[in-house]
Amino acid sequence: MTNMIYKATAFTEDINGGNPAGVVLNADSLNEEQMLNIAKKIGYSETAFIMKSSKADFRIRFFTPVDEVDLCGHAIVATFNLLRDLSIINIGDYIQETKAGVLKIKIQERCIYMEQNTPEYFELIHKDEIENCFKSSVKNYISDMPIQVVSTGLKDIILPVKDLKTLFCLKPNIQKIEEISKKYNVVGIHAFSLDTINGCEAHTRNFAPRYGIDEESATGTSNGALACYLMNYLRNKFNGNFTIEQGYSMKRPSKIKVQLKYDGNKINEVYVGGSAVIISSNRYFP
Repeated sequence: MTNMIYKATAFTEDINGGNPAGVVLNADSLNEEQMLNIAKKIGYSETAFIMKSSKADFRIRFFTPVDEVDLCGHAIVATFNLLRDLSIINIGDYIQETKAGVLKIKIQERCIYMEQNTPEYFELIHKDEIENCFKSSVKNYISDMPIQVVSTGLKDIILPVKDLKTLFCLKPNIQKIEEISKKYNVVGIHAFSLDTINGCEAHTRNFAPRYGIDEESATGTSNGALACYLMNYLRNKFNGNFTIEQGYSMKRPSKIKVQLKYDGNKINEVYVGGSAVIISSNRYFP
């Protein structure tokens, strides 16, 4: 792999949609300070750094403009779609080493699916603690479903909202969201509605100011957690295959696919997938 930085947008087949990520090839010679500086310069919510691994096909580290995170769904989608399109890898199964664990990747002709951890369900949060995180023209904008911290690799607060119109009208209080994210040690708040634009299973908005991301247009890990949450509370409504809309409020429409597999009533496999499009590339000199 040459010393190249790519910019790509994930969970879309259109350069105007999805969630942009940086992808840095051949990053073994970079130290943490250099990786953070590159992520800051690129300016996207996350940048993936591809390295050699002794236990997997690739080792990948993920940096926001302010910190390293264990896992980033949309950056993985961007990375492995890119590696396929550059003919570095072929259609088939691969393994990636991340700080969230060693995870499987399924490479298909037009998209990739990434394994996430099986779900963990944490604290239930009372709506009184969340309500001040957003301003809304709709009184009592939160639906009757539970507010819960869920993780398939990264912890998020899953926030159910009454309907799609209400979800679009939410105005985040960045300071309050950051405070509650630190309190529960989560990445941020993942708000969703079961009302959708294109007949999908859910429509979402994601807020992660703790990591310098006021709002994100497509989040793989958060939607993996959301799909597990929905199967936990509404099992009779879904079959384990999800297409989730995000990014419409940011004019960057995205579609995230989630596949859940079961052993009895227990979720034992979580895969999140999508397509990606290259935006630009340039050489870097470590």
